Amino acid sequence: MSAEALPEVIAYADGACRGNPGPGGYGVVLMTGSHRKELSGGCRKTTNNRMELLAAIRALQALKKKCRLVLHTDSKYLVEGINKGWAIRWRSKHWWITANRRAKNSDLWAELLTLIEAHEVKIVWVKGHVGIEDNERADRLAESAATRPDLPPDEGYERLLANPEPMSIPEGTPCFKCGTPVVKREPKLKPKHGLTHCYQWFMYCPSCKSTYTTEDAKRIVVAPPQLPLCLCRRSETQRVVPVDRRPLANFSRQSTPSNCR
Repeated sequence: MSAEALPEVIAYADGACRGNPGPGGYGVVLMTGSHRKELSGGCRKTTNNRMELLAAIRALQALKKKCRLVLHTDSKYLVEGINKGWAIRWRSKHWWITANRRAKNSDLWAELLTLIEAHEVKIVWVKGHVGIEDNERADRLAESAATRPDLPPDEGYERLLANPEPMSIPEGTPCFKCGTPVVKREPKLKPKHGLTHCYQWFMYCPSCKSTYTTEDAKRIVVAPPQLPLCLCRRSETQRVVPVDRRPLANFSRQSTPSNCR
């Protein structure tokens, strides 16, 4: 089917949450030609961002065939995640943003990207609560759904609560640069004297030689030293020189460094 022949659909999607986390709901208004459809639902314990994503997912799932969809939302999290390519980049890195930061709501982002790829989708940000009729309707649907009794569980969110994800990339994660699984290596050199922490291991890519330091390998070596009770002044050459503030009776003139006399 050519792009010109695709059915055009306008949608407004919104999410709401009573507490964050807490009971949440989503609302969707779909319009094509003279047809109009409204959708709503919710979960017993979730977050506002997850409901915003779920609203967009439900809007796309309602399409029975390939369409040209213009989806309006007041969620910058959703708009920027798609329009700035963040979600695609996170997916390419197996939902890691950095070696020590995992993308949140990866289950919903993955589902949303799959649905978007089956249609022609444009996501448009609109300001909330400024009188845009269909957006206000989606908001009321979401708020009402969040108050329903016996809401179903948000399985992805509750699964994450029961089994928290790792703090850092584990061994076998594809390298962010070349995709080769990384392996754990131990540093050959011992920590230098005076360091407050060290890393017991790091992740290493045997293909492109990239290395990743991970927070779960971080270990405290010694307590951070207290700041010395001294001031600093600058010499004529602008070199920072410590100035000892102990009483003069505690040391002789001969023991005083020449640069402090």
